[in-house]
Amino acid sequence: MADAEKKNPELEQNKKEREMPLIGKVVVIGLFGGIFWSLLSYFTYVFHFTELSPNLVLKPWILGDWKNRVLGQFIGVVVIGIISIGVALLYYAFLKKFQSIWVGAGFGIVLWLIVFYVFNPIFPDIKTVAELKRDTVITTICFYILYGVFIGYSISFEHNEMRDERQAEAVSTNE
Repeated sequence: MADAEKKNPELEQNKKEREMPLIGKVVVIGLFGGIFWSLLSYFTYVFHFTELSPNLVLKPWILGDWKNRVLGQFIGVVVIGIISIGVALLYYAFLKKFQSIWVGAGFGIVLWLIVFYVFNPIFPDIKTVAELKRDTVITTICFYILYGVFIGYSISFEHNEMRDERQAEAVSTNE
C-alpha cells in the first residue's frame, strides 16, 4: 500500500510545486532591481551625494510642478522599475550564460555610458558628464555597477539553477 501511495501523482504530497518560469523571474528581478537601486539613488540625492534624482526620467515628458516633489520622485522610481524590466530582458537575451560578477559590472558601466552619453540630449535637465560634479559622477557610476551586478548575477544564477535542475531530472528519468 505504501508504494502505491508514493507513486500516485494525484496525492497532494506527491505533487511538485510549480515553479515560476525563468522569464517571470527575470521580470521580477528587473522590477525589483530598478525599484531598489533607484530608491537608494533617491536617498543619495536627499543626502546630496548626487545632483540627479529618480524624477529625472519624468522631466522630458510630464508637465507640472508635482514631478519635482516627493510624489514625482516615487513615480520616477516606479517608472525606472518598469524600464528596468526591459533592461533585465536584454541581459537575459544576450548575457545570461555568463555567471561572473565582472560581466554584470561591465553591463552596468555600459548602461551608465548609454544613459549619460547617448540619452543625455533627451533629458534637458542633465548636464553633460564634464559639467556634473565629481560626487555625482562617482556615485552614479557606482550605482550602475551595483545595479548591473545585481541584475546580471541574479539572472545568470537563476538560468544556471534551472539548467542544472533540468539536467538532474534528465539523469533521474534515464535511471
